[in-house]
Amino acid sequence: MASQDWFEKDFYAVLGVSPDASADAIKKAYRKLARKHHPDANAGDAAAERRFKEIGEAYAVLSDTEQRQQYDAVRAMVRGGARFTAGGPGGNGGFEDVFGGLFGGAPTGGNVRFSTGGQQPPIFEDLLGGMFGTRTPGAGFRSPRGGGPRRGENLNASAKLTFDQAVEGALLNLRVDDPQTGVRTITARIPAGVRNGQKVRLPGKGRPGVLGADPGDLVVTVEVEPHPVFALDGHNVKITIPVTFPEAVLGTQIEVPTIDGSTVRVKVPPGTPSGRTLRVKGRGVRSAKRTGDLLVTIQVVVPQRLDGDARSALEAFQDATKGEDPRAELLERARRTGVGDAR
Repeated sequence: MASQDWFEKDFYAVLGVSPDASADAIKKAYRKLARKHHPDANAGDAAAERRFKEIGEAYAVLSDTEQRQQYDAVRAMVRGGARFTAGGPGGNGGFEDVFGGLFGGAPTGGNVRFSTGGQQPPIFEDLLGGMFGTRTPGAGFRSPRGGGPRRGENLNASAKLTFDQAVEGALLNLRVDDPQTGVRTITARIPAGVRNGQKVRLPGKGRPGVLGADPGDLVVTVEVEPHPVFALDGHNVKITIPVTFPEAVLGTQIEVPTIDGSTVRVKVPPGTPSGRTLRVKGRGVRSAKRTGDLLVTIQVVVPQRLDGDARSALEAFQDATKGEDPRAELLERARRTGVGDAR
């Protein structure tokens, strides 16, 4: 913030509080005024926008304990008629008027001197930093913190979507609890293809910036209602399809439902094991940027009961494949790399 602002502006008057107001009273006044003059509530009103920025300037200083002390000291000098005049013969020296009240004055007729060896009182280096915005080597002068333009802070919200909304995207009115401006409603578009638990960042939908700086972002945590058949993986749609043992062994073609209500024919190759995923291009979530795929996971169904003919056929199959052991290779690898052998 420019140094002259601290001389020219009455931040207490801007917020409508007294100079001895508590931090809670200042915060309460700021929140009330910020809600009233917020740009979202006064679209196209230039006066309200200027007023909102003035409120933000005032709160940026008065909400910071250290800056408020410096501001009060500067305002006290203004009320006391402080002068910055060149020192020298016949002159009183402006620093005597300005800093005399702060540091206990100086001997009559003497010059006020401040060491630059790091021994000056902290208020001096903070005050000069605030007034002149400079840093003198060895003197420790600091620029004021938080006084200039600042990007708005990010805000958080949550949104519960139906499965269809997650697939197609949705325009939602989200309730956002801003500790500074209170509860407000933000209209936000959630993109298509979001997953349950995903965090979606919406640029520029957070808290407004200070002194014309960019606003922060809104981070929305998404909860998607489960679907009894489909699941989302970004733009891809996942589905598990049961097949019989003969279908998996011999191969087949099956009808698979899609999210648009139609079906698509999928070829199951001979010898497809349970758990294998087949990909159908272009039958997932569609958006302006991309189209996902349909991921079909095969699940071989084991019959719970067999009648006489089915059992006889299965036993005949077992006899025909008696020499095959699907676990033989696994057992051999376990023996070669077992814990006992490693010792």
